[in-house]
Formats: sequence, C-alpha cells, structure tokens
Amino acid sequence: MAKTLSFAALHFTVAFSVAYALTGSFLIGGTMALLEPAINTLVFYFHEKAWQKHSKTQEKRTLHVCF
Repeated sequence: MAKTLSFAALHFTVAFSVAYALTGSFLIGGTMALLEPAINTLVFYFHEKAWQKHSKTQEKRTLHVCF
C-alpha cells in the first residue's frame, strides 16, 4: 500500500507541475492533477476489459489450431 500511495503522490506532483508550467495557474494545475489521474483510471479499466477479450479470442484461435 505504501508503494501505491507513493506512486499516487508522484503522479499528482507530475500532473500538477506540468499543468502549472504550461498555464501558470495553480487552479488549472490542481484541476488537471486531479482530473487526469481520474480519467486515466477510467480509460485503464476499459483497456483491461478490451485486453481480456482480445486475449480470450487469441486463446481460442490457438486452441483451434492445435486440434
């Protein structure tokens, strides 16, 4: 859990720093630092679902070729 929290803090810091450097705004930097990881988490969820579906399809093809 410590590693996860450490990574989350690092991710927040990087997202804030980049947004602040580009805009000069603490408000936009903070918003982006919260919004980007939330959206990234949602996208990752759907990516995992698609990847699992793809893996099952590949597995079926491999089994079909073997028999």
